[in-house]
Amino acid sequence: MKPIRLVSGFLTVGTWTLLSRIVGFVRDAMVAAWLGSGPVAEAFYVAQSLPNMFRRFFAEGAFNLAFVPMFAKKLETGQDANGFARDAYWFMAAFLTVFSILGHFAMPLLVLAMAAGFRGDERFDLAVTLGQIAFPYILFISLTALLSGVLNAMGRFFATAVAPVLMNVFLVLSMFVAEWFGWDLGRTLAWTVTLSGVLQLLFVWAVLHAQGFRIPFRWPRLTPELRRLFIIAAPAVLAGGVVQINLIVGRQVASFTEGAVAWLYNADRLYQLPLGVVGIAIGVVLLPDLSRRLSAGDVAGGRASFNRGAEFALFLTVPAAVALAVIALPIITVLFQRGEYTARDAAMTAPALAIYALGLPAFVLQKVLQPLFYARADTRRPFNYALVSMVVNAGLAFGLMPLIGYLAAAVGTTLASWVMVWQLWHGSRGMGEAAAPDDRFITRCQRILWSAGAMAAALWGLVWLMGPASSRPLGLLVLVVAGAGVYFLAAALTGAMSPAELRRSLRRGSRGG
Repeated sequence: MKPIRLVSGFLTVGTWTLLSRIVGFVRDAMVAAWLGSGPVAEAFYVAQSLPNMFRRFFAEGAFNLAFVPMFAKKLETGQDANGFARDAYWFMAAFLTVFSILGHFAMPLLVLAMAAGFRGDERFDLAVTLGQIAFPYILFISLTALLSGVLNAMGRFFATAVAPVLMNVFLVLSMFVAEWFGWDLGRTLAWTVTLSGVLQLLFVWAVLHAQGFRIPFRWPRLTPELRRLFIIAAPAVLAGGVVQINLIVGRQVASFTEGAVAWLYNADRLYQLPLGVVGIAIGVVLLPDLSRRLSAGDVAGGRASFNRGAEFALFLTVPAAVALAVIALPIITVLFQRGEYTARDAAMTAPALAIYALGLPAFVLQKVLQPLFYARADTRRPFNYALVSMVVNAGLAFGLMPLIGYLAAAVGTTLASWVMVWQLWHGSRGMGEAAAPDDRFITRCQRILWSAGAMAAALWGLVWLMGPASSRPLGLLVLVVAGAGVYFLAAALTGAMSPAELRRSLRRGSRGG
């Protein structure tokens, strides 16, 4: 077995995901500056969330979580991996073509399901129109994700990490073009979402073709292998549905407060930055690696992959969560408060960001723990756990809404994520040594928390000393640099991770992927 180099893969996916999220932030800042938290902005956020919601089923979500381990096993054992991928690709293409057509005609119902608070005002008609334009994105991005899963299982992460950058670059350019030609910005953004999906699919297809992997056309057919895939995927699809219900709950709560959809969207996008860079990178690389190691009977290697993945994820995620929570208002003020996005908008967005940040380590730990189940083709228990989390989220969001308004959505999401982590951890206890935390991981976690505590104290002190200057660009830069310096110094002193280890990881990452 040619091993997948974990740190190399993490850094490859993480670096390009970071670039994608930075460009994505530029996109979000431009939308906020030009549209503020007004009806067009809220309608677009709901419209683009619809295909992104369903992609969690068919793209990098449930379907791929079942497909990648099966494909990796066939690749490892020399079975017909190419034929399996070909059957899955063309069956998915046929199914999603029909699904996209149905979604177009069902769009008014989908918008109501996402944002019932839009009923009776201009946001509803806008969201329906923009949603119908953007919905075909689900077809192209899901096929892109399946091909990306093939590349990931082969240990090729570069192209699949680059593809999302194309979408955000395309969206940023489209806004300048719309401004130049005087086009309607909402419609331009919606059309660009769909066209970017086509571009990503063509890019990944070309890279896979260059690797010598062919997926020529085949009439869709339900083979015995696909039946088995769907049986394994079904609980994961249902679990993905539960996750999406959690998102719908949050959107529904927000839709009843004017401007809150935009506030929660921008807060969500910021905490998604470290989640995407670390959590998604860990999940993308860890699943095929664990699947191949389990297929080869490498229990010790599987345990090392799990522990080092969790350790590396927490080392980068915990300080990010601390920074987003402690200096939420300076971050939002500097990054978003301009043009149509007012000081009030920033003030309403900041507490949502702080609450989401408290759940960031939980979201990343889910990405580390879930592959333990999916690599073993166990999709049922994550579904059951997701059901419990859904009940917790809905109960908190709707129960707290009369008390704290739109912030109830953020509280529900964060607490439900920690409930999910506890269930995944508890459920993995029966998996034996391969899923057991080792002594190094436990020790490092304690040291990471001490280092993050020192960083939090430093940031609070600096914000108090700097006063209003902390919410200016130079002040935010001072906070970020000082906070990072304190954290890495504390990490080196406590042994959370030494500078030498970081340098070795970076060198391995720069040579791999």
